[in-house]
Amino acid sequence: MTTNPYKNASRHATRRSERCVRATHWARTIALLSIGVSAICATNVAHAQEFSLFAGGSRASNVNTYTWAFNYQEGLGEYFAASFMWLNEGHIPDHHRDGQAVQFWARLPLDERRFVLQAGLGPYRYFDTTTAQQGGSYSDVHGWGVVYSLRAMYYASSRWITQLELNRVHVQRGPDSTGVMLGVGYQLDAPDGPGPRDWALPRSSNVTNNEVTVYIGKTIVNSTSSPVALAGAIDYRVGLLKWLDLTVGYLHEGSSDIARRDGITSQLWATRAFLDDKVTLGAGAGVYYAIDENENSPSPGPGDGKFSGLVSISGTYRWTDHWDTRLTWNRVVTHYNRDTDVIVAGIGYRW
Repeated sequence: MTTNPYKNASRHATRRSERCVRATHWARTIALLSIGVSAICATNVAHAQEFSLFAGGSRASNVNTYTWAFNYQEGLGEYFAASFMWLNEGHIPDHHRDGQAVQFWARLPLDERRFVLQAGLGPYRYFDTTTAQQGGSYSDVHGWGVVYSLRAMYYASSRWITQLELNRVHVQRGPDSTGVMLGVGYQLDAPDGPGPRDWALPRSSNVTNNEVTVYIGKTIVNSTSSPVALAGAIDYRVGLLKWLDLTVGYLHEGSSDIARRDGITSQLWATRAFLDDKVTLGAGAGVYYAIDENENSPSPGPGDGKFSGLVSISGTYRWTDHWDTRLTWNRVVTHYNRDTDVIVAGIGYRW
């Protein structure tokens, strides 16, 4: 059989075009996430910082499920605030959905600032593992939505906060949800007495100079069966600005029942330091280039050389001037139904 060289050339050109479209999509998504996360920190003045954990119940498609969230908030004066939230909406029928939201809040302090009412909204970048979609056993669906929130906060002391929050989530594809959560918060930049701090003193130096960290942890594939594998990583982190870091690293996701993957990562991080710079928190977005990938499942494999998105949250405890412990939760965002959560802990050296 004679091979038509023009037909093959056209096929290769089409594949290259598809790769370019996918790369452009991920670049646009990552840029939007980076802008949203960085907007909270991008001023010359550091604001009051609060970190909170939430848990509760949610309802979607006439079914009750659980919901939980991590939330980081900064004050923008007495009556306004901004926050970054990683929200998990639980197990909606045929949907396992979570994602990141950047919200802007109007707030009203009462009772000598011990009691605060807040109303907020903002964009929601969600990741949804759905069943029986696109001809397969599951699909990793990505999209944009909006989160509307009401929050009541009681400042029991200069550090501790108890909270009640109502969320309404509206998304492009899939069911909307309504959740109620109780939360416990901690003011990392505490005022002298109870109540939220509106403003804090500016930093005089970068949060990070140079840091190399070696990690070990586990990979969880975002599928209906959620297989796990042993993961490892190493990265180099450098401070670009007082609130902005850059990392370059290598990620090995291990070998699960579905796939084995490893490659090069790079991210920009909005980052903050607290408690005399002993504790840091950061949110990052960037790219992940898989230099080696093999499918362990019967379905066709994507092969090597694939770009994916990478969204992460990370925290450190600095126990000496040079050594720290870091915990990082990475979300690998693919276009071929192989999203993963890679949760790793490591030891870092700073200089």
